[in-house]
Amino acid sequence: MKHSNHAYKAFFRATVAVLFSISTLLTASFSASAQNLSLTQAGYYHLNIGDFEVTALSDGTVPQNLHQLLKNAKPGEIDRQLKENFQTDPVELSVNAYLIKSGDQLILVDAGTAGAYGPTLGHLTESLAHAGYKPEQINAVLITHIHIDHTGGLMNGENLTFPNATIYISKPEVDFWFNPESKAKAPESLKTYFAQAEATVGPYLKAGKVKIFTYGAELFPGITPVATPGHTPGHTSYLVESKSQMIMFFGDIMHVAAVQLADPAVTIVYDVDQQTAAIQRKKTFADAAKNGYWVAGDHLSYPGIGHIRANGVSYVFVPANYSIK
Repeated sequence: MKHSNHAYKAFFRATVAVLFSISTLLTASFSASAQNLSLTQAGYYHLNIGDFEVTALSDGTVPQNLHQLLKNAKPGEIDRQLKENFQTDPVELSVNAYLIKSGDQLILVDAGTAGAYGPTLGHLTESLAHAGYKPEQINAVLITHIHIDHTGGLMNGENLTFPNATIYISKPEVDFWFNPESKAKAPESLKTYFAQAEATVGPYLKAGKVKIFTYGAELFPGITPVATPGHTPGHTSYLVESKSQMIMFFGDIMHVAAVQLADPAVTIVYDVDQQTAAIQRKKTFADAAKNGYWVAGDHLSYPGIGHIRANGVSYVFVPANYSIK
């Protein structure tokens, strides 16, 4: 009896030890997976604009607390608009980038976040791979502005993610973020953005891979930069035209469609110049609605491609009708 009891205790201790080891391994495996989350939804979507093939690429999503971030909203406006759009705060915002295929040229619009905001983002190269491309195949990256959710993906640790690409950035944008005087005069809330600019765009500047442009001419046949300052001093949209079709890649003209389409005067804390950003948004919405061209937004719900329609003093986003072509 004593021998059996002793054997039982030994067996019990051994079993507990094994279970603990398995539990430890599973926990470690789960933790590793959490650091390497893959997209569980499709990360690419194709659309033809004349002779151009546009591919929307998902970098992932990030929850945003709108009550903390949006400014100039009327009392109750945020909750009212979210309710009408069947959303609740915080809202899961998409981070999108876009690939333009023109002949043998592969041109990327913005570069996502890399590891800047955790495992729900940083999936651009994964989406690019699913679409059939490798980062080293990219010939050019058109940057709408130097915020890390648009430039973080330029770097893979200490290496250039797109080693064979030329990076295109507007002169006003480079002049602001790489000017020591601008950094010295900037409020404390902006200081981190200057460090991020140095970390993401700086290596390309040092490697001679940045083309700084002014407005008024095409960068490539059918691709023209359009000055849309406000969100940042050199914020740029890119107008792509082919065979009477047009699409405007407008970056961060808008962050929260449910609120800012209804009231373009609502701004966000990320806007460097709040007043100018609101004016630019109204101008962009009005022009897109009047002329009926396609728009693509970096924070519109993925794939972020559609049209803007006027609705009195507000606007409505009409997503692209799904097509297998």
